[in-house]
Amino acid sequence: MGKTLFEKIWDKHIVKTIDDGPSVLYIDKHLIHEVTSPQAFAGIEKRGLQIFRPQQVVATADHNVPTLDQHLPIKEQLSRLQVDTLIKNCANHNIELYGLGHPYQGIVHVIGPELGITQPGMTIVCGDSHTSTHGAFGSIAFGIGTSEVEMVFATQCLLQTKPKQMRINVEGELRDGVLSKDIVLYIVSKISASGATGYAVEYAGSTIRNLSMEARMTVCNMSIEMGARCGLIAPDETTFQYVHGRTFAPEGVDWIKSLQYWETLFSDDDAKFDAEITINAADIEPMITYGTNPGMGIGVNGLVPLGQSIDEKDRPSFVKAMEYMGIAPGTAIKGQKVDYVFIGSCTNSRIEDLRLVADFVKGKRKADDVEVWIVPGSKQVEQQAIEEGIDKVFEEAGFQLRQPGCSACLGMNEDKIPAGKYCISTSNRNFEGRQGAGARTLLASPLTAAAAAITGRVTDVSEMLAVHN
Repeated sequence: MGKTLFEKIWDKHIVKTIDDGPSVLYIDKHLIHEVTSPQAFAGIEKRGLQIFRPQQVVATADHNVPTLDQHLPIKEQLSRLQVDTLIKNCANHNIELYGLGHPYQGIVHVIGPELGITQPGMTIVCGDSHTSTHGAFGSIAFGIGTSEVEMVFATQCLLQTKPKQMRINVEGELRDGVLSKDIVLYIVSKISASGATGYAVEYAGSTIRNLSMEARMTVCNMSIEMGARCGLIAPDETTFQYVHGRTFAPEGVDWIKSLQYWETLFSDDDAKFDAEITINAADIEPMITYGTNPGMGIGVNGLVPLGQSIDEKDRPSFVKAMEYMGIAPGTAIKGQKVDYVFIGSCTNSRIEDLRLVADFVKGKRKADDVEVWIVPGSKQVEQQAIEEGIDKVFEEAGFQLRQPGCSACLGMNEDKIPAGKYCISTSNRNFEGRQGAGARTLLASPLTAAAAAITGRVTDVSEMLAVHN
């Protein structure tokens, strides 16, 4: 019987299989940041151990960093302590750090791909749930806990139980104004925030194959929001062209050898999946969330569900979410007033995202009562935006282009949404308090977020595009 893409990579990285237990899995790349690494460093030092393979560890500062005045000391005491601790730990253990001021600094899941660190066929881990982003390259990439970070530090291996496998096929052409973010929000809304729990998800189908690498990363990024262990997409010519020539990509003979291996990374025709779903791309419209988990999403022209349409076991959490969001069941989400727009995060902060938004808002001006933050995913994205004049387009539209970091994706830095305010966000989570205590988050694509920035309300961007065209 043939193998799935996941099985091919998994089997190649097994060091040892424990009878009736997990496998010892070799890890090719270990990405770290300032939030989940301090306790792991302290743990190996307490045990008198060294980092086993420091050359396979890459560090950056992203979660706690400010996105304004990065040349100044960090104001928030805890954030400053965490970033300073990362600097000290990396220096003590000979680990490459792309900290503030470094031209490669940025969100860990943005810099890995753009530097060519992320490559097909790898196993990649990070103390961050959205490590699944890197699966867009045909790799097994997943988030790990602090104790597991310590395990990889010490051994470059990890104890892992092989997950079940699911394939999600998306077929056909997308409607105008529908982006990869809408694809994944649609999938999560259909199968729920726990619908892929226990699975590694492979995304396939003509729609997926036609996506750019940046768009594929957005889809894989949110695999964790449907409960999946990881998400991955078979590498193809789009993948190879993206990786080729990047800073840490193979060169010369090494490139030829790597390419020969990468071209074998696909699910065989007779491979078996434990579950399979097929989605018609034409059914997907611009999506928006209305609740407090990413599965609570609808098409922008849809109505918020009524309580009686929700499964009885989920009804208490639904009622609680509606009270928190201040949104009435059965009402339209379109036209909902918006206070903030945040375009950024490891989901949607790449140069393609900024280009799409800039093209859409050129010649337009934001609504007077909306504050708009555009936060690039890395120093390289920021530099590209400046070189291409995207910064000027944003400035003329009244948008604020900030400096790289996780920013308002989560309330771990200075970029917080005030209590009670509504923020359309291109990030990946809309949990209670995620963007700040009492903040109300509506997840959407960069285009839907940009449309709201201009109108001040939840808007169907496809209608605006039809007028524009």
